[in-house]
Amino acid sequence: MIAPVTAGAHLPPPHPSSVHAAPIFSRLRPETGMPLLAPDAAALDVWFDAGARDVRRHGCVRFALDGPWLYGCAELDDAALDGGLQAAARRTYGDLFEVLAAHDQAQLLRLWNYFARINADDGGTERYRQFNIGRQQAFIEARHSAFEGAPAACALGTRSGPLRVYFLAGRTAPLAIENPRQVSAYRYPDAYGPRSPSFSRAALADIGGGRTAFFISGTASIVGHASMHIGDVRRQAEESLSNIAALRAIAGARAGVPFDAGALSYTIYLRRPADLAAVREVFEREVGPHSAAARDAVYLQADICRAELLVELEAHGFAHTGGGA
Repeated sequence: MIAPVTAGAHLPPPHPSSVHAAPIFSRLRPETGMPLLAPDAAALDVWFDAGARDVRRHGCVRFALDGPWLYGCAELDDAALDGGLQAAARRTYGDLFEVLAAHDQAQLLRLWNYFARINADDGGTERYRQFNIGRQQAFIEARHSAFEGAPAACALGTRSGPLRVYFLAGRTAPLAIENPRQVSAYRYPDAYGPRSPSFSRAALADIGGGRTAFFISGTASIVGHASMHIGDVRRQAEESLSNIAALRAIAGARAGVPFDAGALSYTIYLRRPADLAAVREVFEREVGPHSAAARDAVYLQADICRAELLVELEAHGFAHTGGGA
């Protein structure tokens, strides 16, 4: 059974032998190039699982098999590749889909995409739009849905470094969740690029033992398909949390159990470090200043997929939904 452990200065990471678990992966290592903004808060985001790992490589993908789970990272330097980021996205996802096709754990549950200069113009096209073109091409070529049923995901800009795609897959397809306050990302109009982003707003996944995982994709201040509250980071944070609240309500109804805001684990990405205090105040007001969510939230500096957006939040949580041991 998978479980995340977020650890900070006040909460040291557990030793695998002490919890009878092995680390799956940590997404928040220094090479991602996203500085930690709140050193008194959580510093690590590590997933643990019981059981021995079988670590392998295919193309640009490093991955591990652990019972019902397949997880790892696809990494490629787009600067050294003909076709740039578009070609890199197509290849990383192509290699990833080849890995999935060769194993029983073929259902993508969650994706994290990180690459440099996400908002920069590169040859007349924004790099995020280039990424979306390559990603969607790979989804279609592998006959994975780039539209309804696409996995939960995020895409953030780093200071430097290659394209890195962290992923978690399992044997059972997740249930995609969309937000009625927002146009589904895969149905954005052409104004946001020639190919739409390939992700669902959230997903529910059966992780065994009578437990359900709730994955919330990167969530920002977007209503319909329009960015809201330009220049106002507080209101952007509030709007983002309203979007998460809508997803929590739908997921709770689908799962038959509530997903309380204060019980989820969050990563909060800020474009400007100076906005930390304001965003933290808004966030802790929503989740409760003494909640596990407030205590363990990870705050990172990163660029958001739209240049006018200042903050993005992602989250995950777990609930007992019956059955299992």
